[in-house]
Amino acid sequence: MQPIAIFRHARTEGAGYLGDFLDRHGLPWQLIAIDQGAAVPADPAAYSGLVFMGGPMSVNDDLPWLPPLFELIRKAHAADIPLLGHCLGGQLIAKALGGVVTRNPVKEIGWLPLEIADAPEAQHWFGEIKHFLGFHWHGETFSLPPGAVRLAGSTDCTNQVYSLGKHLGMQCHVEMTAEMIASWCDSGVAEIAANPVPTVQRPEQMQIDLQQRLAALHAVADRLYTRWIAGIGTN
Repeated sequence: MQPIAIFRHARTEGAGYLGDFLDRHGLPWQLIAIDQGAAVPADPAAYSGLVFMGGPMSVNDDLPWLPPLFELIRKAHAADIPLLGHCLGGQLIAKALGGVVTRNPVKEIGWLPLEIADAPEAQHWFGEIKHFLGFHWHGETFSLPPGAVRLAGSTDCTNQVYSLGKHLGMQCHVEMTAEMIASWCDSGVAEIAANPVPTVQRPEQMQIDLQQRLAALHAVADRLYTRWIAGIGTN
């Protein structure tokens, strides 16, 4: 089968647990390191799915790789090639398909709870999961693109997860590993200090019961990723 393309927009925000999941399922994937100057592919048909990871930039920034990335997303959507977005990635998909990305009322950084919507489509993606403790690191939020269904939200960010057929966009991070969290805490010290609000946790708070929290998060990721890969090869 053709590989799944995973777009990395920042060195510390790679495939994470998703890479482990795909390896475990024997699914080939290719990292496209936008942060290292990799070109945006012109044709999504070279891939069985497109995955977009996080990053500290905004989808509203004037960056040369954003317009071709939006175009690639639109082409993939038109061809029904599965799209998957994490944080910035969820915003990229939302904006490319007609949503808007704006500042969230507060920043969300650290472990914060999400509630699953009471809707058939949410059950399709999450199964019996009604809520979970997700990992967050964002100051912006997306509106739902036309035709999308809201699947989950948090107290201070209404739109956290949405689906659009076989496509899935998330504001939260389910791909986290212990190494990623440690790296983000190191690079984000100034941002954390500059936002002394209840929705922004200190590094030591993020380390509490870390292995148990990651195990629970990965169980949610397994459910979502399993549902997402079910759409591969059906376009």
